[in-house]
Amino acid sequence: MPAPARRPLLASAGIPLLLIAVHATNDAFSAMLAALLPTLQARFDLSEAMLAVFVATLSFSSAVTQPLFGGVADRVGRRAMAAIGIVTSTALLSLVAVAPSPVALFLLLLVGGLGSAAFHPAGTSLMRIMGERFKELAVAVFSSGGTLGMAFGPVVILLIARTVGLRFSPLLMIPGLVLGALLLVALPKVHGVKQARRISFLDPKLVMSPVGALSLAGILRSLAFVSFNNAMPLWLAQARGFAPDAPVISWTLAAFALSGGLGGIMAGALSTRMPRRPLIVGAMLVALPAMLSVLAVTPGSLVYYLLVIVSGASANAAVPLLIVSAQDMAPGSMGAATGMLMGFTWGTAGVLYLGEGLLQQALGLTPAMVIAFLGLVPAAVLASVVLARHREVVVA
Repeated sequence: MPAPARRPLLASAGIPLLLIAVHATNDAFSAMLAALLPTLQARFDLSEAMLAVFVATLSFSSAVTQPLFGGVADRVGRRAMAAIGIVTSTALLSLVAVAPSPVALFLLLLVGGLGSAAFHPAGTSLMRIMGERFKELAVAVFSSGGTLGMAFGPVVILLIARTVGLRFSPLLMIPGLVLGALLLVALPKVHGVKQARRISFLDPKLVMSPVGALSLAGILRSLAFVSFNNAMPLWLAQARGFAPDAPVISWTLAAFALSGGLGGIMAGALSTRMPRRPLIVGAMLVALPAMLSVLAVTPGSLVYYLLVIVSGASANAAVPLLIVSAQDMAPGSMGAATGMLMGFTWGTAGVLYLGEGLLQQALGLTPAMVIAFLGLVPAAVLASVVLARHREVVVA
């Protein structure tokens, strides 16, 4: 595995903390879209299907393209790719709340999402290298940084909406610009990345390997997560009558995302004592009844938030373990494998959310959400089969 070539500006503990902070900042902006959906729907008079187009656009640009950027990072360097990514995503996605038209909103999501896609594979690979023997826990903690950002992004943007107004939201780009500069001066260079395999959007060898099968399981899992995260604000506003900027919306998203991060850390820690397979499968199967139960209780109640927390923790617990499993299966294409499990799965789920939007219009929000949640069952079965059959390196 490549080793840092020079002494970094920050102490060894400072670099992982910096990577976690950048991940949190990056994902906070991506998460703001879900909280803004009721506001954007009212401002532009949009249907659920059109809102799904915006969700799919951000998901595609920020996640589906991650394997491509992972391959580029393997070739040209992870430090530069991570820095460029965070600067691009925060600079453009901070303007989403003040977009003057649906067309402008579409372009901001499309290009801003590419910055997020550039950061994720590079940042994850760097964190794994820093984790050394505790790679599962390191990746889990890094992943939790993203879910921490996803938790507070909706809270921050709706707080701004209720207090000073969304016209001040572009100021939120400042921390991202500062963190991007810090990445360039603080992270060590990593030698040996030019020996990575040919850059491609999706490596056919990976797609046709068990990594591809794990990705399919990840897509189904991610669709349940994406559906909960994006449909819940609309469900609370339409089915339960809350205002578009009601605190219950932001706190629901915050509890779901924050518990998701904690679930990932717990799974990463438990993986040092237990096999990955039962942890991954068990988490998915616990998430399903928890998510369904959220729709049956009173929003804002203690039971409601407890179920949201269980839903987020169990739905996200499998993510770092799936990523590390894919990395182990493809050590020669670590960045590309990371992009497939960390980005491609999320992004494909976001694109599939277009169908979710059509179902929401045809069947209603609640039935459409239930259908998406049920995908956790085949996801668990597929992951179980792949991990039972393939425990060694399968792609050089």
